[in-house]
Amino acid sequence: MNREDRCQVPTKDVAIAPPLPPTDLLYMAAVAEQAGIECRIVDYTLDGLPMSRFVADIQEFRPDYLIVSVTTPTLSQDLAVCATAKSLLPAIVTIAKGAHFLRFSVEVMTATPALDMVIRGEPEEPVQEFFNGTPLAEISGLTWRGPSGIVVNPARHYRDDLDNLPQPARHLIDNSRYVRPDNGKAQAVVKVARGCPFHCFFCLATPVSGAPVRKRSPENILAELRICVEQYGINNFLFWSDIFNLDRDWAMKLCEAILASGLKITWATNTRADTLDLDMARLMKKAGCTLVSIGVESGNEEILRKMGKKTDLTKIRESFRIIRQAGLSSFAYYIIGLPWDTRETVEETIRLAIELDSDYANFFTATAFPGTRFFDYAIQEHLLSATDQAMSELFSQAYYLPTTRGLYLSREEIVSLHDEAVRRFFLRPAYIYKTALKIKSLRELSRYARGALGLVLASCRRPRYGAAI
Repeated sequence: MNREDRCQVPTKDVAIAPPLPPTDLLYMAAVAEQAGIECRIVDYTLDGLPMSRFVADIQEFRPDYLIVSVTTPTLSQDLAVCATAKSLLPAIVTIAKGAHFLRFSVEVMTATPALDMVIRGEPEEPVQEFFNGTPLAEISGLTWRGPSGIVVNPARHYRDDLDNLPQPARHLIDNSRYVRPDNGKAQAVVKVARGCPFHCFFCLATPVSGAPVRKRSPENILAELRICVEQYGINNFLFWSDIFNLDRDWAMKLCEAILASGLKITWATNTRADTLDLDMARLMKKAGCTLVSIGVESGNEEILRKMGKKTDLTKIRESFRIIRQAGLSSFAYYIIGLPWDTRETVEETIRLAIELDSDYANFFTATAFPGTRFFDYAIQEHLLSATDQAMSELFSQAYYLPTTRGLYLSREEIVSLHDEAVRRFFLRPAYIYKTALKIKSLRELSRYARGALGLVLASCRRPRYGAAI
C-alpha cells in the first residue's frame, strides 16, 4: 500500500509502482525528535508483517504514543492496531493521520473507541505542538476525545515556510527497502513542493495540500539530496509535488542548483501537460531527470472539461512530443469509468494511450475517495449509496475495482473496459519490443517479466460483480 494521502494505491498487482517510504511519518518523527521524543518507525505493510510482530514491538518498546498512517482502503485494518495497543498498554495515546479524516474524523472516532485523536491535514505542526505541550483544544487541525465527547478543532492553515521543517528522519527506516521498480536500486522520495490550484474532480491533491503552491527553496532541497547521497548512498529520487514545474523559474533554478552541486543523481517527477516546454525539459534531463509523469486521464475533450482538468488534447499531445524530443521517459496515467464515461469515450481514451505510446502507463478505475469532489458528486447522483459508504471492502482495491457505477456504465462494464485498456496497451507487439530494448541486465529482465505476468494474472483473478449492480 502506498500511503501518501494523495495517492492511496494498493500495489499488490501493479506492474510499475515503487514502494514509497512513509514520508509523512518521517517528517512527524523529525519534529517529535526535536521535542526530545524517542521514535521508532515500522512499515508493517511493506513486507506484510503480522499483528504478532506489532504486539512484540509494542511489548518491547513500550511507547507512550502510537501514530498510525491510515488510508481509506485499509481503514479498518489500520485502526485495529489501536485497540491492540490499548489492550497491551492502557495508557498509550493513539493518534491517526490520513486524508480520510478530512471528511470523516468524527465518524471514525465514534466507531473506534481505542482512537484518541486524529490529524486532519498536514501533520507536522499538530505533532510539533502536541509534543511541545500545547493544550489539545488549541491545536488546529485536530479532532480529539475530550471529557464530554469528541471535539473538532478548527482547520489548520497550510504552512508556507517549508524550509523550516526538519529534514525527514530517514535514520529510522531501512532506506534500501524502497527501490526503483526498473533497476531495483534504493530510491528516496523528496517532497519539493505542496499544493495544486486546479482541484480536479477526482483528485485529493487540493483537499490535502491546498490550492496555493508552496515550494521549498532549491538550497533546502539540495541539502536533503546531499544527506541522501552522502549518508545513505541514495542516488535515485522521486521529486514529489502536486505540480513540479508550475513555477517555471523555480524549476529551472532547482535544476541549475543540482548541476552546480556536482551531485550525480537521477530523478523522476510529474508535470501538467501545459507547463512543460522544450528548454525546461532539456535542462531537467541535463540535471538528472530520467522520467516525467503526466495525468492524461481521458481521451475525450468534454470529460476533461467536466473533471476540471483545464487542459486539452492538443496540449497533451505536445507535452509527450517534448518529453520524447528531450530524451526523457514518459509515464501516463489514465482513468476508466468517470461518471460521464461511455463505451465510446473509453475507446477514445484507449486510442489516445496507444497513440501517445508512453514508456510506462497506469490505467485506473475511477475512485471516489472521501474528500474529493467526485465523492460528493457520487452521493448527490446516487452513484454511491449510504450502504456503500459503510462497506469496509468498498475501497479495498481502490483504482482497480470501481467504487461507483457511472451515469452510463455499470461497475461490471467499467471493470471489463479497464481490463481491455490494459491488454490493448501493454500486449501490443510494438510496446513489448520497445520495452525489451530497454532491458540492460538479467535483474531488470526478471522485474519486467514479473510485472508483465502480473498484468495478465491480475485481470484473470478479478472478482466479478453481481448482475444487480
